[in-house]
Amino acid sequence: MSTRTCPHCGAQVVDTDDFCGNCGNYLGWGGAAPEDAAPDLGPVLPGRPEARRPLPTSTIDPTEDGPPCPVCGTHNPPNRNFCRHCATPLHPDAPAPAAVRRRRWRWRGDRSRWLRRLAALLVVAALVVGGFLFWPTARNLWEDLRDRLATPAPISPTATSASQAVPDHPATAAVDGLSNRYWGAPAVGDTVDFTFSAPFRLLSVVIHAGASSEEDAFVAEGRPTSLDMVVTSADGTTETVPVTLADSPGAQRTDTGIGDVVRVRLVIRAAAGLAPGRHIAFGEVEFFRRP
Repeated sequence: MSTRTCPHCGAQVVDTDDFCGNCGNYLGWGGAAPEDAAPDLGPVLPGRPEARRPLPTSTIDPTEDGPPCPVCGTHNPPNRNFCRHCATPLHPDAPAPAAVRRRRWRWRGDRSRWLRRLAALLVVAALVVGGFLFWPTARNLWEDLRDRLATPAPISPTATSASQAVPDHPATAAVDGLSNRYWGAPAVGDTVDFTFSAPFRLLSVVIHAGASSEEDAFVAEGRPTSLDMVVTSADGTTETVPVTLADSPGAQRTDTGIGDVVRVRLVIRAAAGLAPGRHIAFGEVEFFRRP
């Protein structure tokens, strides 16, 4: 049995093959009709496939028979892919090469919901960071607002002591509520301490300088004009508030706004009207807290 070459892929085929075993090309187009042969009238043969066929991978042995074609029963060599007679695929169950798929990340579900969650998370994170950075300032502003809206309430110290005092004018006279009594300090630099039983927020301190609200008695003794008010909180921290007093009778208020106060010390820094035989007179000291 003679062989020939497939005109499409170049594989070796047998003369009796109607289709190429390698690419499935129809082999009826390969032979040329004699010049004097009358044209045969009949159906038009199928056109040649335009798709490129795979190149042969091996040379077939036309004498070797394999399993019969499942359609026409023609025996084919084992290495054929298509039946030599009807071009039926001989290995239909052979697994096709797995297609390589590129995995692409996609949104799943409602995209707007995830965007809302992300925006909420960013807002919360911004609030946490802002609160951490600006909490002291924000807290001070909030406490200051509460101080302004509160109605000050008087509070009296539970203990009063002074570094020095002239006879008959003890430190307790500065907080007894009587206008005809006062604490007498011998000199500039003397101090008086006021202690409280429980921490409170100190809103303001009112000081009545001089021995009396009457002008003649007022100028008869020295009067404090400059003080340091040292405020001690429950945790032991202190804050010094400078206080300047006018040299005139009457109440003079100093606003503070300090929290957890347990003690207040007044230090005399300057005084007016001092002369031999005179001392510095504190008429009254009043403290006001936030309810």
